[in-house]
Amino acid sequence: MTTLELWGGIECSHCRVGDNYSDQITRSGHRHRVSDLDALAELGLKTLRYPVLWEHTCPDNSDTCDWTWADERLPRLRELGINPIIGLVHHGSGPRYTALHEDNFAAGLARHAGNVARRYPWLTHFTPVNEPLTTARFSALYGHWYPHTADDRTFVRALLNQLDATRQSMKAIREIIPHAQLVQTEDLAQIHSTPALRYQADFENHRRWLSLDILCGRVSPTHFFWDYLCQHGATEEELQNWVDDPCPPDVLGLNHYLTSERFLDEAADNYWPSHAAENGQQRYADVEAVRVGRVQMAGVTSLLLQAWQRYKIPVSITEAHLNCTREEQVRWLQYVWESAQAAREQGADVRAVTVWSVFGAYDWVSLLTRDIGHYETGVFDVRSGQLRPTLLAKQVRSLAHGQPFQHPVLQSLGWWQRPGRVVFQPSTTPDKSIEPRRMKISGATRSATKEKLRYAA
Repeated sequence: MTTLELWGGIECSHCRVGDNYSDQITRSGHRHRVSDLDALAELGLKTLRYPVLWEHTCPDNSDTCDWTWADERLPRLRELGINPIIGLVHHGSGPRYTALHEDNFAAGLARHAGNVARRYPWLTHFTPVNEPLTTARFSALYGHWYPHTADDRTFVRALLNQLDATRQSMKAIREIIPHAQLVQTEDLAQIHSTPALRYQADFENHRRWLSLDILCGRVSPTHFFWDYLCQHGATEEELQNWVDDPCPPDVLGLNHYLTSERFLDEAADNYWPSHAAENGQQRYADVEAVRVGRVQMAGVTSLLLQAWQRYKIPVSITEAHLNCTREEQVRWLQYVWESAQAAREQGADVRAVTVWSVFGAYDWVSLLTRDIGHYETGVFDVRSGQLRPTLLAKQVRSLAHGQPFQHPVLQSLGWWQRPGRVVFQPSTTPDKSIEPRRMKISGATRSATKEKLRYAA
C-alpha cells in the first residue's frame, strides 16, 4: 500500500438561498488571485479539490460559457504539478435556469461536464456533485437552501436528480477521458440516541449510506430504503435502472466534522432551543454527540473502517476542518491524520486526508443561510486580501512532504478529547448498539443551527 497522502481543498460552495447566492470563492478573494496556487504548491500539495462550477461558467444559459477563470488556473495547476479533483456543483442547485428538483438538472450538468472534459482533456479526477445526500437534505428536507422545501418527496427527487447528474456527467466525461475517475464525496456521520429514539437513529444510520448505495447499484427491493423511495416519488423502474446501470465511485471521498456524530434525546427541554427536531411522530433534541456525556463516540478510525468494509472501495477523507483556534485546528488535523493511519493499519485502503478550507470559509456557522461576515481561518488567513500563513501551514508542509509534524501544541489533547467538552447529560443511558433495524419512518426536520456547523464552542 502506498503512503498516506495529504490533499488540499478550497471551500467553493456556491449556494442559493432565496434569490441570492453565497459565493465562497469570491468572498475569500481567490477568484482574483491566481498566485494563490503557487502558495499551495510551495506547501508541497500535489492533489487539490478544485472547482469549475456550472454556476460560474454558464450562469445565464447552457450555450454561453465563460472559461476565462478556469483557462487561467487549470493550466497553472498543471505547470505546478498539482492534480486537481474537479468539482462541478458544490452545495449548489445549478444556475437559475434549473434546480435540484427540476427535470433539466441532470442533463444540464452532464453537458457542462462534457464541455469541461473537451476543453481540458488532461484532467483525471472529478466530483460532479459534492455531497448529494447532504445537499438534498439541507435544500429539500430541511429547507435551508433553495428550493427551501421540507418534504420527503422533493428530497427524494433532489437526491435522485443529483445522482443521475453524476452518472450522466461521468459518462460524458469518459467519452473524452476514458480513464477519468469519480471521487464521490459525502458526509461521514453516525447517529447515537436514547433507547426511545433508537428507531430514528436506525433510520438516519441507514440513510447516511443512501447516495453511495444507489451509485453502487445496491438499492434493490430488499434494501432498507426501497419502500421509502417508492412511497415518495421514485419509480421502481428508475431504481432498478440503478441496479442495472450503476456508477460506482473510484474513490469514496468522506467528509467528517466534529458535528457529524449526532445524539438524539426525547428530553428536548434539557437542551437548547436550537437543538429542537421532530419527525412527525415525536419531538426531540438533535445535538452534537461530542457535547453529551456518556455517549461513546465512534471516531474517525471506526467510521473509515465502516465505509471500507461496506464498499471495499478506496476511501479518503476529503474534508478535514475545524472552526476554532489555530492550535485546535492543528490538533484536529493531526487527530484525523492519525485516525486515518490507524484505519490503514487495520486493513482499510485509505488513500489521503484533505486539509479543507485552505483559504478559510465564510458564514458556515449559519449553514450559509445568513450573510453575517463570520470568517473562519484555514491554512491561510485571507482577511487582509493577501495570504497570511497560519500554524496549519507549517503542519501541512511537513505532512505533505511525508514528515511527522512536531509542535508543543500537540502535547495537549484536543478540546473534543477533554472533560470540558461535555455540556449536556443524556436523560437516559444512551443506546450502545449501532446496528440499525428495518423500520418505516418519514424524514425529520431540523433547525439551521443543527448540522455540519464548524464551530468548536
